[in-house]
Amino acid sequence: MLAWRPAPPSADPSVLRPVAEPFSQDGGLKVLAGNLGRAVIKTSAVKPQHRVVEAPALVFDTQSEVLAAFERGELNRDFVAVLRYQGPRANGMPELHQLTPVLGVLLDQGFKVALVTDGRMSGASGKVPTALHVTPEALGGGPLARVRDGDVIVIDAESGRLEARVAARELASRRPAQVDLAHNEFGLGRELFQLFRANAEGAEQGAMALDLPAVEAPASVRKRAA
Repeated sequence: MLAWRPAPPSADPSVLRPVAEPFSQDGGLKVLAGNLGRAVIKTSAVKPQHRVVEAPALVFDTQSEVLAAFERGELNRDFVAVLRYQGPRANGMPELHQLTPVLGVLLDQGFKVALVTDGRMSGASGKVPTALHVTPEALGGGPLARVRDGDVIVIDAESGRLEARVAARELASRRPAQVDLAHNEFGLGRELFQLFRANAEGAEQGAMALDLPAVEAPASVRKRAA
């Protein structure tokens, strides 16, 4: 026979805390917003001294570009890595966990480091402050497509800010960067799901591909299907 009885107080509050005194009032997640769009950041593993980062942008369009720059020693500095064209429409929101180890190394070396991306990480951002799921994504007209190397980026997990210190008129006047995304169309079943990616909503809307105006598949895909 089962009987309910109140649990005794925690013997070690550093491990198990009562509801009235949680480790974090926000559950370890926060929404950021600003002139770069809206994003989510996991703060639970980020030390308080790393939750506010203001540093120049280094812009990349693939994970491999970031890793190559690290190998060349070009990331030994304060910076915010802006990894764009990884959203639902551009690349199907791939897992970006390859970036965590290298950015963590730079953080441990004393550099101010952060990541801003319209891609995702499934809990793998770790101790590096990372603004994920930026909406609208770069391919959908999002401001990330207008960020340039050297723009000062602010990620403030305390106040919930995500912004580029660029005048509104200047940011709006820039042409979105043109990126060749052909390599995203083939391999590992990507041909099959091209139409879903092309019609996907933003990450904040669930990256759904329902009840949206149809977008024609790229010519390369139509040719292969013929």
